[in-house]
Amino acid sequence: MNIREQIENIEYQILHPRASKSREAKRSKPEKECDLRTKYQRDRDRILHSKAFRRLKHKTQVFLSPEGDHYRTRMTHTLEVAQIGRTIARALKLNEDLVEAVALGHDLGHTPFGHAGEFLLKEGASYHHARQSLRVVEKLANDGKGLNLTVEVKDGILKHSKGKSPLISEGNMPKTLEGEIVRIADKIAYINHDLEDAVRAKLISENDIPRDIRSVLGETKSERITTIVKSIIYSTIDNNYQHIVMEEKIYKNMYRLRQWLFDNVYLAKPVVEELEKGKGILKALYEYYLKNYHLIPYYEKYLQLWGEYDPKQAAVDYVAGMTDRFALKTYEKIFIPKGWHIL
Repeated sequence: MNIREQIENIEYQILHPRASKSREAKRSKPEKECDLRTKYQRDRDRILHSKAFRRLKHKTQVFLSPEGDHYRTRMTHTLEVAQIGRTIARALKLNEDLVEAVALGHDLGHTPFGHAGEFLLKEGASYHHARQSLRVVEKLANDGKGLNLTVEVKDGILKHSKGKSPLISEGNMPKTLEGEIVRIADKIAYINHDLEDAVRAKLISENDIPRDIRSVLGETKSERITTIVKSIIYSTIDNNYQHIVMEEKIYKNMYRLRQWLFDNVYLAKPVVEELEKGKGILKALYEYYLKNYHLIPYYEKYLQLWGEYDPKQAAVDYVAGMTDRFALKTYEKIFIPKGWHIL
C-alpha cells in the first residue's frame, strides 16, 4: 500500500460521513494516480503552480494600485479564503484538501482592476468571473491544455460566487459541502479584509460601522471572523450536515455589514473614480483585440490546439488574464504616443 492509499484510508476513518473522499473523486480525463498525493492534493498543487495563480498577486482587490504594501490583492484574498475555509473544514471533519483546492482556484478568472473589469466585460461578452475561472482551469492553463482537475473542484470553482442569493439557494449550490464552505468563506474574507483596507485608506474608521452590527459580530476583524466561523461550525453540526449554515442573526448582520461596505467603501467617490479609469482602459483594450485578435500572442497556437477559437472569446481570455500593471503597460504601448527623438 503506497502513501496515497494510506491517506485515502485515513480519510474514511477520521472524516465525517458527508465529507468528500478523495478516492471517490472523478476526472474528465482519467490519468495515472500519484503514489504520494490524493486527487485533491494534486489539484491544489496544479492550481498553486499555475501561471494564472501567480498573476493574482498583481490584480486589484478593491484599491487600484495602492501606494502601501499592506493592501490586499486577489492573491492575498485567495489565501485568506483558503485559511478560513480550512478552519471550518477541519472543525467539521470535512476534506480540507478539497476546500483548499477550490479556494485557490476560485478567482483565477478575475479581470484586472477588480470588479470594474468584470462589469465592463459583462456588457460586451456575457462574462462572469466564476465561469472564467472554470475556463482557466479547463482550457487556458498549462499552455492551453488545462489542468484536468477533478469534477468536485471544478464544481466548487464554478459555484463559489454567491452574490446576494440566500445562503442555501436552489439550483446553484455546490455539489459538495466543501464547495459550500468556500462559497461562504469567500464572503467572510472579503467583507472583513476590505473593511480593514478601507480603514487603512482612511475612507472609514472602525467606529463608523453601525453599533448594532458591531454588538452582534464583534468590534475587531478577528472578533467578527471568529463569531461568524463559530456560528457556521456549530449551526452546521446542529443541522446534521445538511448544508453549511449559520445562525440567522449572524447571517443577517454579516450581510448588513456587506451592504454598508457597498454604500461607504465600494461606491465611495475615490474608489469609483480610479476604477472607472481602469474600466476605460479595459474597454479600449478589449475593443482593440476584438478587431485585432490575430495579435493575441497565443491565438494561433490555441486555434491549432483546439480546432476552433472564437475571436470574441479570445479577446475576453486575453484581457481578463492581464494583471493591472500589464494592462497599463499594454494600453500605453498601443494608445499613448511616443515622443519623436530628433537629432
